[in-house]
Formats: sequence, C-alpha cells, structure tokens
Amino acid sequence: MRRLLRWFFRGGLLLTLLLGVVVVHEWNFKPWSLRVFYERVFVQFAVESPQMLSSMRMLPSWLDWYSDDLDDVSLAQAERMRQKLFADRATLASYDRNELDAEGQLSYDVLDYFLAMQVEGDPFRFHDYPANQLSGFQNGLPSYLASQHPVRSLADAEDYLARLSQFDRYFAQQMEGVRLRIDEHHIVPPRFVVEKVLAETREFVAAKPEDNVLYASFAEKLDKIQPALPATERQRLLDGARERIERVVYPAYRTLIEHHEALLPNARPNNGVWDLPQGPEFYAWAVRMHTTTDMSPAEVHALGLAEVARIETEMDAILRDEGLLEGSVGTRVRQIAEREDQLYPDSDAGRAQIIADYQAILDEIDGGLAPHFGLRPSTGVKVERVPAFRQKTAPGAYYEPPAFDGSRPGTFFANLREVSEIPRFSMRTLAYHEGIPGHHFQIGIQQGMEGPMFRKLLPFTAFAEGWALYAERLAAEMGFQRTPLDNLGRLQAEMFRAVRLVVDTGMHDQRWTREQAIAYMIDKTGMSETDVVAEIERYLVNPGQALAYKVGMNTLLRLRDEARAELGDRFDAKAFHDLVLGGGSLPLTLLERRVDAWVAERKAGT
Repeated sequence: MRRLLRWFFRGGLLLTLLLGVVVVHEWNFKPWSLRVFYERVFVQFAVESPQMLSSMRMLPSWLDWYSDDLDDVSLAQAERMRQKLFADRATLASYDRNELDAEGQLSYDVLDYFLAMQVEGDPFRFHDYPANQLSGFQNGLPSYLASQHPVRSLADAEDYLARLSQFDRYFAQQMEGVRLRIDEHHIVPPRFVVEKVLAETREFVAAKPEDNVLYASFAEKLDKIQPALPATERQRLLDGARERIERVVYPAYRTLIEHHEALLPNARPNNGVWDLPQGPEFYAWAVRMHTTTDMSPAEVHALGLAEVARIETEMDAILRDEGLLEGSVGTRVRQIAEREDQLYPDSDAGRAQIIADYQAILDEIDGGLAPHFGLRPSTGVKVERVPAFRQKTAPGAYYEPPAFDGSRPGTFFANLREVSEIPRFSMRTLAYHEGIPGHHFQIGIQQGMEGPMFRKLLPFTAFAEGWALYAERLAAEMGFQRTPLDNLGRLQAEMFRAVRLVVDTGMHDQRWTREQAIAYMIDKTGMSETDVVAEIERYLVNPGQALAYKVGMNTLLRLRDEARAELGDRFDAKAFHDLVLGGGSLPLTLLERRVDAWVAERKAGT
C-alpha cells in the first residue's frame, strides 16, 4: 500500500510538473495551437487592464481580483505593451495560414491586419493629446466610474473607494506621458484644447465633493443595492467617497490644471496635424487605419465633395416642397429645425420626453426586423442622457456596449445640453444609428459570435460606423422614415457624414482653418453652431476617425448592390445582413472578400 501511495504521489507530482511546464510554455513561447495563441493575445492584454475587465464583466465574481485597481498607464507599461505587439505579430507569422480552413484564415487575416496596422502606426504613437475635451483621461475616468463600475454589493462599493484612492497615481502616470509628448516629441495641443480642458477641470474641482459626479453616481448606486445597506454603512461609504474626492481626486486634477495654465501661452494655433512633426505622414496613416482602405487624403476629399453635391440635390427637393426656396440648404434646414412643431420644451419635462421618445422609436423598429435580420443581440438597449459634467464638450450622442454577462444593457447616450439641438425630424435617424439596427445590433451580435475572443472585441471604425450609417438608410428602406421631414433628417445625417470627408481632410491635409471648417459644415448641414463647433474640434483631436462613416457606408451599399446584381432573385437581404454582421467587425478589404465568397457560393448553389 505504501509503495502504491508513493507511486500515486510521484505520478501526481509529475503531472503537476508537466502541467506547469505546459502553462509556462503556452504563456511565454509559441503555443502549440493557433487558437491558444489567439486567446493568449487577448488574455495577456486583458489582465493588464482591470478597467476593461470591469467594463466587460466576463469573469465570474469569484475571479474578481481586478475591480479595486485602475489601469497602469505609465510610460514603462506602454513600452511593455509595445514590445508585446511586435512579439505577437512575429509569433502569428510563424504559423502556416495555408493549413487553416476558410474561417480560420479569416481570423488569422483579421488579427494580422490589426497588428500590422498598429506596427505601421508605431512612429506616431505619441501623436495625440491624452488630455483633450472629447475623450481625455480627465473626463474619461469619472465617466467610467459613474457608468461602468458596478456597485451591486458592499464589496463593489469598497472597490469603488479603492479606485478613487488611486486617482493621484493614475493622473501622475498620465501627466508623465503628457510632458513627454511636449518636451521630447514636440506634440503640443491646439489652443482650444488647452482652454477647454482648463475650463472643464476648473469646473470639476470647483464643485463641492457632494455635488461631484463621482459622489452623486455612487450615492445612486448604493441606493439600488439589494438587500438595502444599513443607513450607517451607507453613510460610512459616502463619507469615504467625499474624503477621497477632497483629498485625492481634486489634488490630482489640480496638477493637470497647473500644467495647462503654464502650457496655454505656448499652445499651438488651432490647426490640423499638418503642422506637427511628421504630420502629413501621420495623417496619411490615420486615413488608412480608420477607413481600412488605401485611399489617400486627396481621394477622400474628392469623394466628400461629390457626395455633398449629390445629397444637397436630394435635400433641396424636399425643402422646396416645404416652400423653402431661398438660401443654402443649411439655412433652410435650420428654418425647419427652429419651427415650434419641431422643438421640445426647454425644461426637465421636455428633456424627459426626448428620452422617452427615443426609447419609443427603438422599441418600434425592434418589433419590425424579422424580414431583414435572422441574427439579433441577446441584450436590449436603453436611452440615457449624457452626464451633465460631460455634455458641454461631448458629441450629440454616443453608444456604450452591453456587459458580456448581461448585467448592463447597451446604452444610447443622448446629449441634452440644448433641446434646440434636437429637432423632432432628426430623432429617428439618430436612434437607428446609435441603437437599432445600428451600433447596438452590430456590437451586440459581435459580442455573441463564435470564435476567438479578439473577434468579439476588435473594432474597425469603418465597419462599425459604416454599418451604423447604413442602418439609417436601411430603416428608411424598411418604411420607418415615414414622412418627407423624417427623410430630410436622414439626408441631413448623411450630409453630415459626407461633409466630414471634406472638413477632416480639409483641416489636416489641405490646411483649412478651424473657422473655415465650421462655416462649411454649418452651410451644408444646417446644424446648430454649438453642435458644429463640438464636431470640428472632435476631428482636430481625433484625425481620420470621422472619415470612416461614409467610406464604410458606401462600401456596404456597393457590396449589396453588386451581390444583388450578381444573384438576381437568389439575393436574400436577411442572409446578406446576417453574413455582414455574423463575421464581426472586419477591415473593409476582408469584408469584401467575405461577401464575394458568399456570392460565389450562392451562384454555385452550395
């Protein structure tokens, strides 16, 4: 018996040793399986981002070792992740693509495209402004804690306080990167960025801690915990939040304020990236990266001018039918937008009605999709207003994906800073873009698809935004844009995206001024000046991103038209949409190859 036990012990020890060797090998060297490599790429990236893990909520609660931490955003960590990027691309290249089936080759090509584009952009990794009015760390971190950190239990609440305690470390690391960009790479933000970051952060720290979004959102979440916390426990947690906001959060913000106050006299003019070091090369890469095409800035600019002229003609016909004959298209659209029948009351009740009407629009179209979609996301979508502290500089709307565990639905955030910016005729189009069948469908279906984890998560802007713009057109084709004014709202939104092609390339490649771009967009779209300024300044801090919408939509429409022409009666719109969405977010070049293969299979009857 003792000999048998010794053999069992030795066998168990050997098995443990072998398992350890396998784990070490798979984690540090080329895995024996490509699928293991795919998951390792994701896991090694995810474990370095506790904030991403909290947001996705993919792991069971007993594996929650991360929710009391903020990300490491130091320069040293960025360099480690940069080296990982190069190593992962080399490892992927060592596998034989020819040994894979068609779906395996698609996964290989998606990851290869993504890694190659990041490597190509490596010389420009500091060509951004970490503190900016649109998506800077100074507004992104409070938004993250307010909207994505879950507080469903006492432990979650303690994790929230732990994250508040790390604001000083997080800001210090971010400021290290801010200074490096300026001091060593001469990447200085434009004046308006510095001014707006200063205005935002000064307002943030001027509020009493109890009035800060970090405190107010925490209090709301505590009130929803079931069973309810004892009053003394709730007050202890709130006192902890107040103390950390005052002692840690506000001092962290003051370091950013002091830096930007000193930077303001030396800020760049409000130019595009053409006047940065390697600016033209950076922008050419940004255009390729965001559009997932080989289009040059000049080609994109020409496309934009042609699309603006086409859409302008269609809008003019509707405006003439409304009796509006004189002035630019933008001027006449504004006349309709300012009509009493198009405006909500400028009150809390009016804003609540806007949210309710957006939700009703989404619920309506959600019930009429069966003829056009077989695939559907597993979670719903809700409409909320943009948090008040962000609404001055936030875009008119944006979408946040659902949690993987289903605990948080997809959310369409509407900016209600000015009800005059939300004419009724524009609301259907915006709801279809952000919600159903736009971003919510595309991202929700991608999250639920089979395959490697990176296929569920990788975003390609031209695909995602192109689909959302295509969804606006599709909703009209399905009969949900019922009136000429609804269609005017759709055309205005498409014009908005076409104008983006012109002004983005205009500012960053053709040296348009900020004011020239603002005037052009107002003239062509009829949008309010407040909205237009926010948009133009968005393009200045995120060059190339705004090009993806129209390029992506045009590609989807072209692929659909070509498939319909090739297949005739055998073309099935539902199957086409399921094919497009079922593959997840793809570079447009790979999407085209996928559609071409589908058409060939249908023609062959397979």
